[in-house]
Amino acid sequence: MSLLQDFWQFLRPSSSGFTELFTTSCDSGESDPCRDDAAALTLKYAAIASILVAGAAGVSLPLVGTLLPSTGGLMRGAKAFAAGVILATGFVHMLSGGSEALSDPCLPEFPWKKFPFPEFFAMVAALLTLLADFMITGYYERKQEQMMNQSVQSLGPAASVRDQELGSGLLGSSGFLRDQEDGGKLHIVGMRAHADHHRHSLSMGPEGFEALANRSGGGGHGHDHGDVGLNSGVRHVVVSQILEMGIVSHSIIIGISLGVSHSPCTIRPLLLALSFHQFFEGFALGGCVAEAKLTPRGSALMAFFFTITTPIGVAVGTAIASSYDSYSVAALVAEGVLDSLSAGILVYMALVDLIAADFLSKKMSVDFKLQIVSYCFLFLGAGMMSALAIWA
Repeated sequence: MSLLQDFWQFLRPSSSGFTELFTTSCDSGESDPCRDDAAALTLKYAAIASILVAGAAGVSLPLVGTLLPSTGGLMRGAKAFAAGVILATGFVHMLSGGSEALSDPCLPEFPWKKFPFPEFFAMVAALLTLLADFMITGYYERKQEQMMNQSVQSLGPAASVRDQELGSGLLGSSGFLRDQEDGGKLHIVGMRAHADHHRHSLSMGPEGFEALANRSGGGGHGHDHGDVGLNSGVRHVVVSQILEMGIVSHSIIIGISLGVSHSPCTIRPLLLALSFHQFFEGFALGGCVAEAKLTPRGSALMAFFFTITTPIGVAVGTAIASSYDSYSVAALVAEGVLDSLSAGILVYMALVDLIAADFLSKKMSVDFKLQIVSYCFLFLGAGMMSALAIWA
């Protein structure tokens, strides 16, 4: 019965209970003996410059690396390292930060102490990310299919005949793709997945269609079907966009948290820790953007927005430091909810779209050396990012 009474008090608009719920604050304890506004301001300027450079360097390395010759093993190792970084960011940094904020003693007993809100918000974010992943992927697939159809139609009747011949040569009567190199063994890959594998070539016009026909018209099919669908540009575009959304929302929070601090003793370790934090996150995001093979302008825009987000958060925090109360209910709830939502997004992306996509692929399962390298880099990325939680 007391729980219902608490719930009624929470919802009742009379008196000032509802407004006080988000405007009240509590004393954080004794005043900070290390407080020095002038020194803190200088360190904040240094933090903006340091984080800006570190973030730009981290996100640029994978993008520049795509222009240089590299081995497949190195690229797989870099992807595994990035996946570990993102996984640790979600679990160790964001979810723990959301739990800490939403369990703060300054929050009222009801409802924040009666329900595990951080884990609930993380779960909701993961489910919404799944829905967004599905809808955005479907949108891009339909868009690419329209482009493919327009390209094929522009080739005239000869292309239609060639397309029919190509389809009859590659597909069995059941509609599944047969690998001619393996003596006609049946692969559980539908026509749509195989079309996804070739959409990029077909959408490029007659040259792409000719290349596909030349590769497939002979006796050998010559494709690795273990990664069909996972290697499509559509998936990488969606992953990079959702990943940036999750990282950016967290970057704003950590930037504001540094900016509102008046203590040089707090800012000094944060400056170095957040610089490494942004470098690793930038490296992870840059790897996903590079795999998406966006236009140079699109890649530059995504890298730019990531680079400036945390410095903007620091600048905003600095501007509102005199009036901002980090122990107010509104500030704690906003920080806890955003961190928890970001955790759900990044954990989903790391486990489903990065780790599972690579570590459960056919190429990984048949290459023991690649398995060793990938797992070592995965644990290294997760470990290094987790270690930063000591300072930030």
